[in-house]
Amino acid sequence: MVASKQLSWLLWAVSLFVLPASAARTKREEFTDTEIVTGDALSQLADLAFNTTVPSVSAKARRTFGGSCNLGNLKIRREWRTLSKPERKRYIAAVKCLQTKPSILPAGAAPGSKSIFDDFVAVHLNQTIFIHLTGTFLTWHRYFTYAYEQQLRTQCGYTDPLPYWEWGLDVNNPAASPVFDGSDTSLGGNGQYIPHAGLILTEPLNPAAPIPLPPGSGGGCVTTGPFANMQVNIGAVALAQYGTTDVYASANPLGTGNERCLKRDLNAGVAKRYTSFLNTTSLILNNNNVEWFQAILQADPRYVHGELGVHGGGHFVIGGDPGGDPFISPGDPAFYLHHAQVDRVYWIWQMLDFNNRKNVFGTGAFMDIFPTPNVTVNDWLDISPLAPPIQIKDLMNTVGGSPLCYVYL
Repeated sequence: MVASKQLSWLLWAVSLFVLPASAARTKREEFTDTEIVTGDALSQLADLAFNTTVPSVSAKARRTFGGSCNLGNLKIRREWRTLSKPERKRYIAAVKCLQTKPSILPAGAAPGSKSIFDDFVAVHLNQTIFIHLTGTFLTWHRYFTYAYEQQLRTQCGYTDPLPYWEWGLDVNNPAASPVFDGSDTSLGGNGQYIPHAGLILTEPLNPAAPIPLPPGSGGGCVTTGPFANMQVNIGAVALAQYGTTDVYASANPLGTGNERCLKRDLNAGVAKRYTSFLNTTSLILNNNNVEWFQAILQADPRYVHGELGVHGGGHFVIGGDPGGDPFISPGDPAFYLHHAQVDRVYWIWQMLDFNNRKNVFGTGAFMDIFPTPNVTVNDWLDISPLAPPIQIKDLMNTVGGSPLCYVYL
């Protein structure tokens, strides 16, 4: 209770110092190249998003004291390296705990799922073609990461907010990042180094358009840190392979018999190319509607060619198995810090012009591969049994209170 009161007073104090709208910079030409490349511009945009969001919570609380989202229960998600060592260890312990909790999927739905942690992988696998390059991508993953945070709470007693990973801080050497340095306060280290060629990805649905990546610095099993010797249980569906455009698929990804080690292949070349401060800040400043924002974020080949975007780039900075398979990437614990950062970027972008950025664009199928209606904010997302079905409109505002109540710092 004391901590909650302290947080409330902190947020109230911060809300008194909101940057006036006339002083806020929200256009590319208002920042210097140095500010953008160093991350200073992104930091200013994040501060603006925070200072826009928190007063709205305060005002809502004044109108409806004790409302579902107020300064007393607002969660502040922070970057991994800003957490204290005890805070990091609490998060790690909660994830490891979730990996011990029995699956809650219906009997026979995914026999290979050994835990609730694996259930998240199975649900993501089953819905992949309905949640990528669609009108649901941003809000579905927002809810997915929120549901993961809630399962950490209800199943394992976790009380802190979900952390995120700011990619731009680690572009020169991801393996030295506090997220991946192999210490007891990391999410495990790089995979053991195995000499290998780089991956050759292709644009979605276009094998004639290769996207070659430089080799990473790992490739083998993770043997250091809290997730050393972790077992991956859900099988591959489209696991990228070194030196070829071919992918590997298990005969039965959701069945038994897919057990293997967690592998990573941390890649500074990919990080510098796709997840720099320049990439993220340009994405936020250069796209004024959700159609183009989500297209550039995901490198939708209907809009851009030869790209991965910050979303795909972040996944292939991690790489390995399951990180190199878009169907089962939640099988790496780092997935959730990566996608919290994706959500943070979305949140920053939204809060620069929220009234015009709470809509959706696109259909319900991957690149319109089969006919589906246009997605609307009244449509429902269903990731049960991980969390109840929810309408998209209830996911547009991270402090809407039904159920979301968080910001980023």
